[in-house]
Amino acid sequence: MLRNRTKPGRINPGAACAIAAAVLFGASTPAAKILLGGIEPVLLAGLMYFGSGLGLGLWWLVRNLRRRRVGAEAPLSRGDLLPLAGAIFSGGLVGPVLLMIGLTATTGSTASLMLNLEGVFTALAAWLVFREHFNRRVILGMAAIVAGGVVLSWTGMPEGSLPWGPIAVTGACLAWAIDNNLTRKVSGSSPVQIAALKGLVAGTANIALGLLIGSAMPVWPMAVLAGAVGLGGYGISLVLFVLALRELGTARTAAYFSVAPFIGAAIAIPLLAESPTWLLGAAAALMGVGVYLHLTERHKHRHIHGVMIHAHRHVHDEHHLHEHEDSADEPHAHEHSHEPIVHTHPHYPDLHHRHEHQA
Repeated sequence: MLRNRTKPGRINPGAACAIAAAVLFGASTPAAKILLGGIEPVLLAGLMYFGSGLGLGLWWLVRNLRRRRVGAEAPLSRGDLLPLAGAIFSGGLVGPVLLMIGLTATTGSTASLMLNLEGVFTALAAWLVFREHFNRRVILGMAAIVAGGVVLSWTGMPEGSLPWGPIAVTGACLAWAIDNNLTRKVSGSSPVQIAALKGLVAGTANIALGLLIGSAMPVWPMAVLAGAVGLGGYGISLVLFVLALRELGTARTAAYFSVAPFIGAAIAIPLLAESPTWLLGAAAALMGVGVYLHLTERHKHRHIHGVMIHAHRHVHDEHHLHEHEDSADEPHAHEHSHEPIVHTHPHYPDLHHRHEHQA
């Protein structure tokens, strides 16, 4: 596990992972736009998912064959299978299908604005359903980032459309919000294994769906390129997203990740020869304020850690004072027990700080 403590003036490692995930995902959007000239949308999504799953799956197998202990991650456990299956079904299958249905029955301006609901739904689910802690600073930061996304995608008042279109797009955002919150439940396990399974299952399903609706497979160089873009934008990005979930919790990670549309738009300017607009500058300002509010958040109070038994990658910090029968290099992963402890220090709702708050 990444160390939760950070020195003053340094970015929390979880925030760095979330921002890096947003950069990779945002960069994949203009790249995918180029690929759409030769590959149908559903099939392209499948190839990108499958490329991410295949690439990460091979990497995970190679590391396992070498049996490296240093820096090892905890493998998925039997208890992880149900939430992971829910995350894959919700985010990898239901979400993309609903989005495709929505795009056929609504305008681009409406869909672009409504896709910003993913971050909102993710945070609301984390706060109201999964009882993740929040405060006014976090809410204001989230609001500023979402407002930046709305400004960025604004192309005038959304045009009227069939009611099922917006409903389907809203359903897609809700599906991805459920995916994000369920993924947090398994974030202590190997992020590479999680992302590989998601990519392989979602990729296979979307490729099958694309072929079923009549899409033609592209020539192999285009397919390989789509898989490579997916490896970075969907695969490695998801690995970093899971690492951020460990350290920050779902709502804060989703807030940082919500800057991805701005990053994609900024990259599209030189890549696709597009012209910058005042909307891009306004979105940058709003998102910058939101990210600043989150980066400078300090949450500190006396809190109680109850008995906990789990497995994840960790070092022997103040939350991991257990002993080993043999010498163990750090970081390492194994099942371990946490004894009760009461202390005070700055923290986020990470793997060890998902306690209740009075206010």
